[in-house]
Amino acid sequence: MNESIETIVAAPEFAPGHVWLAGAGPGHPRYLTLEVADALAKADVIVHDALVSDGVLSLAKTPDLIFVGKRGGKPSVAQDDITARLIELARAGKRVLRLKGGDPFVFGRGGEEAEALVRENIPFRILPGMTSALAALAAANIPATMRGISRAITLATGHAAGTPGDLDWKALAKTGEPIVVYMGVGTIGTIAQLLMEGGLSPETPVAVLMAATTPDERSLTATLATVQAEVERQNFVAPALIVIGKIVSMRAVLSGRTALPGNKP
Repeated sequence: MNESIETIVAAPEFAPGHVWLAGAGPGHPRYLTLEVADALAKADVIVHDALVSDGVLSLAKTPDLIFVGKRGGKPSVAQDDITARLIELARAGKRVLRLKGGDPFVFGRGGEEAEALVRENIPFRILPGMTSALAALAAANIPATMRGISRAITLATGHAAGTPGDLDWKALAKTGEPIVVYMGVGTIGTIAQLLMEGGLSPETPVAVLMAATTPDERSLTATLATVQAEVERQNFVAPALIVIGKIVSMRAVLSGRTALPGNKP
């Protein structure tokens, strides 16, 4: 007997006055969880980031879609204003779906929004999404971990690289483990330089995965020494993920004749 998504998900009631903070995955609707797909059909209003694709939004049953930006270097609504809008909509009795690219708790500021909802006594749920880093690596045939190559992986944000109080990139270099950088296209030169100063070889392989899983998907491979020049030469822009480490070398191994469409070399 065929079951509906609602039966399979068996989610709590999406009640009026509630806010659900949800992850839309890396871009293509096929990466949505069943729970998020179900929420798209139930929400009265959807407050969404720029990284949520049109394909995902096409699954919404409500026409009330509120765009708030949240893409580096592009016009965006201030975070405090977004949070205030969520509270306002919930108090108006709306079923509010706050939809973010990737996962709301991985560089999505979902924790900040949830904390604000707690303070205001607004009922909420967290709906995890497939984080963009892991989905993009899988689509590009790059294993996030690989026995004999990596024992850990670091997810880092690169937008403030080189500024006071930012990550200690030299310390990350000393681990010798792969690093996946979000929001780092504009600072890749600084990141590469700091990692080399920390001991990583200039020949360390790097992949840049732009707009992964979407029709605009592009990728390049380079080394720490050449990646900035390649990003500029090939005009790579956000959204893009940068993968640094020996796991990138597995891409050539896994992208042979037996690789099926959807896992693009």
